[in-house]
Formats: sequence, C-alpha cells, structure tokens
Amino acid sequence: QVQLIESGGGLVQAGGSLRLSCTASGRSFRNYAMGWFRQAPGKEREFQAAIAWSGGTTAYADSVKGRFTISRDNAKNTVYLRMNSLKPEDTAIYYCAGDTSGTYLPRRIDAYDYWGQGTQVTVSS
Repeated sequence: QVQLIESGGGLVQAGGSLRLSCTASGRSFRNYAMGWFRQAPGKEREFQAAIAWSGGTTAYADSVKGRFTISRDNAKNTVYLRMNSLKPEDTAIYYCAGDTSGTYLPRRIDAYDYWGQGTQVTVSS
C-alpha cells in the first residue's frame, strides 16, 4: 500500500517559519515529480510548489515564490517544504502529492495520482 505521510504542521505567528515533511512508503518516488498543494477553508485546493525527480528543478506559485522552498531527499523518499515569512493567508491544510506519469513539474491537481492526508498550518496575526 502506497502512503504519503505529511508532518511538521502547526501553529505559528506571522513572520515565522515551518518545515513540512512528506515521507513515502510502499513505493519509491525517487524517479517522479513531487508537489505541495494547500486548501484553505471554503476554497479549492491550489498548487504551491513542485520539484523534479532529480531535485534540480523547481516551480512555485506566485504567492509563495521567494518565501517557500521545496526540496527532496531521494535516499529518504522524502520531500520538504520550507515556509518562511508566513502570513495569516497561508493558513490551510497542506498536502503533498506524487506524480508517477512523468509530467515535468506538474501544477495541475489531476496530474498527481498519490496524495497524503494533509497537515494543518495555522498562522496567527
């Protein structure tokens, strides 16, 4: 059974930082793109960041570019999202996802075929 398990969410003050982790089990994602999405209450799930299988290329949503950094450790089958300068509007459930179709830096939700259960990030003002 393939699982993506996120961790590292929590409550942080505006301007603070968090690092989310997503560890895969059941199969290796080292050859596939990985991504992070978020969903705020009453809103649709939206793309945040993606990373190519090698880790050498990344893509970000405009709203987080320069504040968030996606990275991966293929030896640990883990992808990370470092979030700096957090704002109250970053409050959401954050999901990691894996795309085994070979899409390069996918941004579309339907490009991903594996999803984690999500981790809550709350930023207080």
